[in-house]
Amino acid sequence: MISFLYIVNRALSSTSIGSSPGITQSLLTSKMSAPGPRPLVLCGPSGSGKSTLLKRLFAEFPNTFGFSISHTTRKPREGEEHGVHYYFVERPEMEAAIAGDEFIETAEFTGNLYGTSKAAVREIQAKGRVCILDIEQKGVEQIRRTDLNPILIFNNPPTIKELERRLRLRGSETEETLNKRLNAAQVEIDYGLTPGNFHKIINNVDIDVAYQEFRDFVVQELKKQESAGVTIALD
Repeated sequence: MISFLYIVNRALSSTSIGSSPGITQSLLTSKMSAPGPRPLVLCGPSGSGKSTLLKRLFAEFPNTFGFSISHTTRKPREGEEHGVHYYFVERPEMEAAIAGDEFIETAEFTGNLYGTSKAAVREIQAKGRVCILDIEQKGVEQIRRTDLNPILIFNNPPTIKELERRLRLRGSETEETLNKRLNAAQVEIDYGLTPGNFHKIINNVDIDVAYQEFRDFVVQELKKQESAGVTIALD
């Protein structure tokens, strides 16, 4: 099955397959300095329902949002395309870019680097779209230290037990990886519920209620930016 991110990135990315914003090419200075909507960060444990919230948001506002494409040093899996799923780069290249402060956030997982470049976000902003970042706690901590002024939303699952049930239903986890995910989820939840770490906490118990709360908060924030003179395609 084609993933949601594949469809979104295919539809919204205008970067050629051979390019890699933030590493192999730089955006025009005018694009980098152009004002644009604040990025929207959605954080929450795997299985908390983030993908469902974002699918509904994109369906309701097809011209408003865009996903930045992350960089990674791992090799492409079958069916993955450079510039669509990820920008696949060599480790020395990415390490040099990280050292050059070209990334908003980076992380290492199973020996591979992953990260979101500043240029990838600025490119979406320059189009008047709101860049959505689905990142983990460490990424949130890093993006808070940038000048991007993101809107930070935490998607809180009902309980760890419910999270475990959802992850088991996926059938993609071993007991070892499941326990790792659940331990990481508890750390992420503790961080997410700490006052001051996020602008909004969505308690995702009922998906319809959660989406309405998520949607209304996002629209309210975007309207504030519009009233301040930021151009946003809110339709």
